[in-house]
Amino acid sequence: MFFNKLTNTFFKLPTVVKTLKLSWKILLLIIVMDTGYLIGIWPDWKIYAEGPIQQSNFIRNYISEHYQHRDWPRLHWRPVSINVIPKHMIRALIVAEDARFYSHSGIDTDALKEVMEYNLSKNRFIYGGSTISQQTIKNIFLSPSRNPFRKWHEFVLTIGMERNLSKQRILEQYLNIAEFGRGVYGVNAAAQYYWGIPASRLSVRQSIELAASLPAPVKHNPKTRTRFFLKRVKKIGRYF
Repeated sequence: MFFNKLTNTFFKLPTVVKTLKLSWKILLLIIVMDTGYLIGIWPDWKIYAEGPIQQSNFIRNYISEHYQHRDWPRLHWRPVSINVIPKHMIRALIVAEDARFYSHSGIDTDALKEVMEYNLSKNRFIYGGSTISQQTIKNIFLSPSRNPFRKWHEFVLTIGMERNLSKQRILEQYLNIAEFGRGVYGVNAAAQYYWGIPASRLSVRQSIELAASLPAPVKHNPKTRTRFFLKRVKKIGRYF
């Protein structure tokens, strides 16, 4: 019996070796193709480090999809300098989305660890722990799809952005492209849409409400005022 098992294993070895070789070739091909893709989409960071705020990929997608969804509101997007955005709006954003924004280099390893521990405790895998920098990258260059390749591209581009843009500029980018409701992008457009005021006049309460809408702004926002939204407003408000 033992001899038969040994013989069968011996004759299967060439097949195993061929399978391993093929697997390595496929893996190498994927790495080469993905590297080529990243090179192809690698941005000129100077465009994003200074000058006017560019339309994000999410905004362009909304414009395109709006033709197929005529019931959607028109695009609301009015980018402004971070210098006119109240400091309490910036604080509310950081409290809500990325408390360690100023201390990490784009990727919050502590947050990732917490998310993985949560995933393991729930026996399921969800994406989470994204920093403001990662969300900025996702909005500008990528898509909302949830797959390992998109997440990997997000990581690589985030590191590139952190090395080329200041924290102040990253905040300015995000505050001007984040979605705050269906077709509402950026705090200035959101302030106009919900309260008819410019971003410069946002109160502490209004800033907290905008920050509270960020996890799912189409469903939870200052107009829908869902239970989840109000609970999040209360949670963020404790830091003011």
